[in-house]
Amino acid sequence: MSTQVPGCMTRYQIVQEGSGGTVSAGNTVTVHATGSVVETGAKFWSTKDPGQQPFTYQAGVGGVIKGWDQGCLGMKLGEVRELTIPADEGYGMGGFPAWGIPPKATLKFEIEVLKIE
Repeated sequence: MSTQVPGCMTRYQIVQEGSGGTVSAGNTVTVHATGSVVETGAKFWSTKDPGQQPFTYQAGVGGVIKGWDQGCLGMKLGEVRELTIPADEGYGMGGFPAWGIPPKATLKFEIEVLKIE
């Protein structure tokens, strides 16, 4: 069963519980992430693919798409969460053609928190 992110249409499901500190706005967070398009099932990005590295971003300040930014707040160190992000909180009407994300696509991300600073 999924839970709606407060103030968003994005939903999440905890795949693996974490422990310790939690992600708050302003933290620098390092994650493993795999993203796919719900409508096609096509994976468009994964930090676990050969040649890729974990992704680091600043949480809660709008540096990534809204569904990810808000959907990761409150995650614990080591937690794995699956986010389902509607187009309005993802790449919207234009999509992201360079990554194979069509217009109005719903996105699914599996996020694992590796480090919180």
